Amino acid sequence: MERKIIHCDADCFFVAIEMRDNPALYSRPVAVGGNPQSRGVISTCNYPARRFGIHSAMPSATAMRLCPHLLILPHRLPVYREVSARMLNIFRQYASVVEPLSLDEAFLDVTDNRDFSGSATHVAEAIRTHVKRELRIDVSAGVANNKFLAKVASDWHKPNGLFVIPPAQVQDFILTLPVDRIPGVGPVMSRRLRDRGLNTCGDLQQLSQAQLYRDYGRSGIRLFHYCRGYDDRPLQPQRQRKSLSVEHTYAQDLAGRVDCEAMLPELHLRLQERLQRASPRDAINKVFVKVKFADFTLTTLERSGARWDLEGYRGLLRQALTRHRGAIRLLGLGVGFQAPEHGAQLPLFPAGEPEEAIFA
Repeated sequence: MERKIIHCDADCFFVAIEMRDNPALYSRPVAVGGNPQSRGVISTCNYPARRFGIHSAMPSATAMRLCPHLLILPHRLPVYREVSARMLNIFRQYASVVEPLSLDEAFLDVTDNRDFSGSATHVAEAIRTHVKRELRIDVSAGVANNKFLAKVASDWHKPNGLFVIPPAQVQDFILTLPVDRIPGVGPVMSRRLRDRGLNTCGDLQQLSQAQLYRDYGRSGIRLFHYCRGYDDRPLQPQRQRKSLSVEHTYAQDLAGRVDCEAMLPELHLRLQERLQRASPRDAINKVFVKVKFADFTLTTLERSGARWDLEGYRGLLRQALTRHRGAIRLLGLGVGFQAPEHGAQLPLFPAGEPEEAIFA
């Protein structure tokens, strides 16, 4: 039986809740994020703010320069979590299997849903109406026969849209899909592909699996399947935690290695505390450090099987700092967990290959 997958994504979720609770905000550019005076970043913003070029992960100070009358609100995480839980409960009324991705999005498998004459499109319409009525926020939805295409579809008619990719139209749709719509293809990877004249999934289809594997490792295998619209990943109702990390953006730039190492004990303590609270059942199999320099160059260095004590991170940090020169604005420490052997999928990166080597 052909699968019927819906991807639901609440539009600018944090800001949507703030506008819902204060309707006077609807007519002005609004964001939720950190203080621009203390190097905060934007978590999300509404569409009036996006017209000024503001986007998530942008420094709040930059956002204020682009839009001086932007209103940046602080996070109200308990409220967002409560709304997210209620939205998830609505999803579960319509789908036999729900895979939450974050507070504001989820995959739903409605293959077995016999309501609405078995139409996944009508199910998606009903979900959007239900969420709007009960929570007073908008949800965009995409409908397709797999997770990859459903995720692409939910972005197609944002905000507050619904887009369906029928199985019979997948091949026509995928041919002109830009390569940067493929999961995991970030700006660097997209630029590399475009430099080779590979602008669409149709262009990628001209390369064999062997060629893509030779050029991009195991990630090339994923490119081979995604550019043809193939994705047989099942939904995972209980998502396995893949990593856990802590990071801090400093009010004043750190001058160099000595300053950075002085900050490690506090970060390492925070990481230990998070691990104790999370109580992960899976073994730690890698550690990583994250460094963002004053010019916003970002590097992440990870090692499999490395020590995750303070000395282990100190050695990893020293290596990471050799990749770029300049002051440092952010440091982060993290661990990765061993994936389960049963039903395991191919790792995104070949063993020992730094993450940013492919998708930075």
